Amino acid sequence: MSGNAEQARLRWRCRRGLLELDIVLGRFVETQHDDLSASERQIFDEFLDMPDNPLWDMISGRKEAATEAQAALLEKLRLV
Repeated sequence: MSGNAEQARLRWRCRRGLLELDIVLGRFVETQHDDLSASERQIFDEFLDMPDNPLWDMISGRKEAATEAQAALLEKLRLV
C-alpha cells in the first residue's frame, strides 16, 4: 500500500466518537506514524481496535498499558 493510501486509511480509522481521540490520533498519524517501527505500527493498530473510553483512559494516564511496548508508544502519543 502506498504511503498516501496508508495514511488516508489510518486517518479514517482515527475518527472516533471522542473529540479528544480524534485530535490526538489524527495529529499522531500526521506527524509521527511514518517514523514508527513495524512493531510500533502493530501496537498502534491494536490501539485503534480498542473502544474509545479504554483507549482514552490509557492515553490520558488513567489506565496503565499492558506491556512496556504499549507504554512506550503511549508516551509518544502523549507528546503530540
